[in-house]
Amino acid sequence: MNLVLDTNVIIAAFAARGLCADIFELCLADHRLFISSHILREVEDKLVRKLRLPVSRATEIRLYLEGVATLVTPVDLSPELCRDPDDLPVIGTALAAQVTILVTGDNDLLSLGAVQGVRMLTPRQFWEILQH
Repeated sequence: MNLVLDTNVIIAAFAARGLCADIFELCLADHRLFISSHILREVEDKLVRKLRLPVSRATEIRLYLEGVATLVTPVDLSPELCRDPDDLPVIGTALAAQVTILVTGDNDLLSLGAVQGVRMLTPRQFWEILQH
């Protein structure tokens, strides 16, 4: 399965053992992850600002992600598509990669349900799909 993990899911995967870490590991083993420079920048920035990781460690994680995920350029989308303009490149990443699932904890994205065939799922919803 091809999919995109939103910034918050990736951060949670590196921050603590738990559902997001399990999803991340399973995706690396059995699925194809797509990512964009926008998501990479957000991950690196939040690792430093919110988790207070050293810049060097955040850079290592970004480089690791670049190596395990396929980099795509997000498609441009109309600002009217969603409430948070910062979410547009995330949706654009999923559309550019032609995935069917974007895993996110972002309520603005989840409220969309789906965009052009890309389903917005919580980590728990995605995990339940993987278990069946």
